[in-house]
Amino acid sequence: MKLNKEFLTHKAGEEYILVPTGSAGFSGVVRGNKTLGAVLELLKEDTTEEAVLSALKERFDAPEGVIEADLKKTLTALREIGAIDE
Repeated sequence: MKLNKEFLTHKAGEEYILVPTGSAGFSGVVRGNKTLGAVLELLKEDTTEEAVLSALKERFDAPEGVIEADLKKTLTALREIGAIDE
């Protein structure tokens, strides 16, 4: 899976923003915290859900179950707006 090329990422202070281009098929802006930012950075290269989970577990000091739940929620939301190419 990989971030759809029709979406652009931006960091504004501590906030991470995902913006669709005109042909993305989604109209809106996604805003998130450093967890979203980490996921978006990892999705810039072709990867797997397991690899993203592993990288997040190394980066963040949180219970594994919390990281897994956050990742699942994030990926579901990104898939719903077409931001991920499988």
